[in-house]
Amino acid sequence: MKLDFVSPDIAAIHGLNPLTVTFQDILDQTHPDDMEFVSKAESKAFEVVMGSIAPEKRKKYKVSYCFRFKTADGTYQLFNHQAIMLTADPEGRQALALNIHTNISHLTEQNNYRLSVIGMFGEPSFLNIDVWDSSGQLSASNPLFSERETEIIKLIAKGHTSTSIANELCISSNTVKNHRKNIPRKSGCRNTGQLIRKCITEGLL
Repeated sequence: MKLDFVSPDIAAIHGLNPLTVTFQDILDQTHPDDMEFVSKAESKAFEVVMGSIAPEKRKKYKVSYCFRFKTADGTYQLFNHQAIMLTADPEGRQALALNIHTNISHLTEQNNYRLSVIGMFGEPSFLNIDVWDSSGQLSASNPLFSERETEIIKLIAKGHTSTSIANELCISSNTVKNHRKNIPRKSGCRNTGQLIRKCITEGLL
């Protein structure tokens, strides 16, 4: 429950002093109606990471969910929370973590109230977990997108055209166009805006 580093941006975003802010101060910014979900999500994430992932692979996973967070102007906006284990104790339990909060209210105000434990570097993922489901039946799935498709989605999110993506990745424009046809089919999204919103809210980016 100790903070080793807090981004200076927390002052502008949340009105908190980065030099004096405590873990409890940050928790207190959570919308009261989302507190139970956040608690359940953290508990379920611990359950998944400790119960379904081998100790030597736990640093290859990130936890992701969304919740409403108070901002400096006093309003609550939807943020995406992502956490990655940086170091572990001898039993493989998290000792130090990197936590990143991203304001996604410009993309959507609808929270799916789901948890994802996402495998990186080709590891399988546990997506869209119902944190209130206590059945214990979880199954991992392969990453939704290939490494190349993920690279292309990230460049699309930055506003790149198919031509500039081809130049950036040193592949042909036709290859990029084929990927851009396959990505919506795999994601079930009808347009680019919906695709980026899905990838961010589910922690895929």
